[in-house]
Amino acid sequence: MAITTAPTTTLRFAEDINISAQAGDIIYFCKTESKAEFNVSKHDTKLLGKIVKIYKNLTTNIWEIICEYNPNTSLPTTDDFIMFGKDTSVNVSSLLGYYAEVKFVNDSEERGELFATACNIFTSSK
Repeated sequence: MAITTAPTTTLRFAEDINISAQAGDIIYFCKTESKAEFNVSKHDTKLLGKIVKIYKNLTTNIWEIICEYNPNTSLPTTDDFIMFGKDTSVNVSSLLGYYAEVKFVNDSEERGELFATACNIFTSSK
């Protein structure tokens, strides 16, 4: 029985990448425009594939993400916005414990408004 593997591509980043990205996460990308705001609809976002490996090339000081991709889809360009998502069947998390405290601080000199916050609470010790 032959084992088939998906083709891979390498994404390179001169800046630091999000520290929570890890192998198994799914890479997405979308086109960007030179606008003051950044709005992306679900239809603009394209799936690239699963992250196979992440490392920093110490020779070039460049972050490299090796990920699988479908050869029938386009690859991202240098102008595209790259994002990732977690596999929700594996990376399910929330606060654990009996006590939590939150403090919201506005460090700006200008007035700020908080429109919404949420909290997920359930009894787990009964």
